[in-house]
Amino acid sequence: MILTLTLNPAIDRLVSVDKLVFEDRGYILSREETAGGRGVNASQVIHAFGGETLAVLTSGGPAGQRMEKSLSEMGFPFEAVRVRAETRVNLNVSDKQGLTIKLNEVGSPLEAHEVRAVKSRIEAKLGKGKSGTVSWLMICGSIQPGVSPHFYCELIDMARSRGVDTLLDTDGAALEHALEAKPSVVSPNQQEAERLTGRAIITRSQALEATQRIQAMGAQSVILSLGSRGAFGIHEDSLWEAIPPRVEALCPIGAGDALAAAFVWGRAKKKAFYDALRWGVAAGTAAASLPGISFPTFNQTRAIYKQVEVKPAK
Repeated sequence: MILTLTLNPAIDRLVSVDKLVFEDRGYILSREETAGGRGVNASQVIHAFGGETLAVLTSGGPAGQRMEKSLSEMGFPFEAVRVRAETRVNLNVSDKQGLTIKLNEVGSPLEAHEVRAVKSRIEAKLGKGKSGTVSWLMICGSIQPGVSPHFYCELIDMARSRGVDTLLDTDGAALEHALEAKPSVVSPNQQEAERLTGRAIITRSQALEATQRIQAMGAQSVILSLGSRGAFGIHEDSLWEAIPPRVEALCPIGAGDALAAAFVWGRAKKKAFYDALRWGVAAGTAAASLPGISFPTFNQTRAIYKQVEVKPAK
């Protein structure tokens, strides 16, 4: 089973408009709300691929209740750790041309006993050792204000002691500090990698250098997502490049979550690193080609997988 953690989940409020133009009006075509957060999105993809997944997340207030109602309709199991603070609400606006604006609330602080409750829930699900059913723990998304940036380190250490691999998909101080615990994989996008390394990533050589540098910072393996340009991956001493086909991108939000989820799904099925990377890039590309925050089916991903080129990077 692939366990996902979303410490700071959200209600994603999705608004589709006819156009997004500076200093001009646009008209709302549709709007909806759905449960969101990187781990929630990852569990959606894994479930769509026929994989076994459990999503653990925090939930608080009326927004948390709406989020749980949305989750109950998604078809995969989840467990909510109830907290006092209200679950955040994010705003996503996209137009017909694929231009997207994403505005996220930071989230409300958690109390110390609530953070401990999350850790205890993850510990219970991981079991006592390698005989457990969990093969991967995906630690996804931001942490709330006041939560120690070392919290993810504790989870990575816990998973490792039980023989469970980890994928870390976060940003900022949480990413920087968690690298100290040497997660199995980290999957930053271009902007997150630039913040982490303090260097711009514009050219192919800069992307290659950033991938290697992040591995040197502690990660066992790295996937650097570059959107429509594909991704670079490094595992042990092997560096790979995955190049997707050109598609019409309608909404790139969530594409990185789909990439990470499909990659872990592939690794959980004992696929080679480069092949799991190919599945990840295919899923991310498929997600970007769908309207709104939508996630592809296995068949939609497989169709693009056949067109993704994977080769050693030099």
